[in-house]
Amino acid sequence: MTNIFTTGLSAPEGPVALPDGSWLIVEGGAERGCVTHISADGQAKRVIKKTGRPNGLAVDANGVIWVAESKQPSLVRLTMEGKAEVVATNCDGESFLFPNDLCFGPDGALYLTDSGVFIDQFAPNNQIRPDYMRVKYDGRVYRVDVITGEVKKLDSEIKFTNGIAFGPDRLLYVNETLTGNIYSYGWREGEIGGPRKYFGNVIRPDAPPGWKGPDGMAFSTDGLLYVAVFGQKDVTVLGRRGEVVQRISTAGKLPTNVAFALSGQKRLHITEYEFGQMESIEVAQDGLPLWDGVPNEEMKRRA
Repeated sequence: MTNIFTTGLSAPEGPVALPDGSWLIVEGGAERGCVTHISADGQAKRVIKKTGRPNGLAVDANGVIWVAESKQPSLVRLTMEGKAEVVATNCDGESFLFPNDLCFGPDGALYLTDSGVFIDQFAPNNQIRPDYMRVKYDGRVYRVDVITGEVKKLDSEIKFTNGIAFGPDRLLYVNETLTGNIYSYGWREGEIGGPRKYFGNVIRPDAPPGWKGPDGMAFSTDGLLYVAVFGQKDVTVLGRRGEVVQRISTAGKLPTNVAFALSGQKRLHITEYEFGQMESIEVAQDGLPLWDGVPNEEMKRRA
């Protein structure tokens, strides 16, 4: 049974818990298009910056907010005071199409998914086309050096790349919305590389028709992967071998992303489109600590 943490949101995504217990999210609705700060009790909200149609967020050790912006496809660096700067719009001349989600890795780099289609091509006026399966998707995964701004493409030709997270094994996990697949990427000479490997799938055999599939995801400290499954009205939990171990029903049918509250709370927060709210639920473990842009010493030695 989920609880309602806060309401009155417009197409919410990208939840991040801040050290003081407050939250950051994005609101992607056309009338909002902003990064929003929510108080620890869910009662107060403040718009930090309108960016267009932000989708994913990550926060580094200095409190800088990194935004995957999809309306003017770009990676944006943002301060809590609302000062914004575009960091990247392309990789080796190939323009971003739909920056979606992002996370820091143990090497200090920022990892970004691009769903591989302009937002207006598959969801004009924020409504997903009924013939979305006929759209061409060139979903990509990027690594961004936040010091130099250098962008490197790690993978492409994915059918709507979406959620992204590092696991306790330090592998990078990325999902593919249209197939429901979760993939992993390993390390090679201190860098993420090599072909993607199939890890698991989150779509139910009896799932309702229409656009559905994995969106945002996060690991718990015991290695379980919690995946918001848009259109399926649940958060699907995968075990260490990729098997489905639990399906947590959400109040709304369109969960978009998940994030754990601060250590010790054992709560999972879920952003949801249908009702424009953030839900929360008690879980058995805290979330796996997120990387924050500071390189791990072991990774430095391997590089």
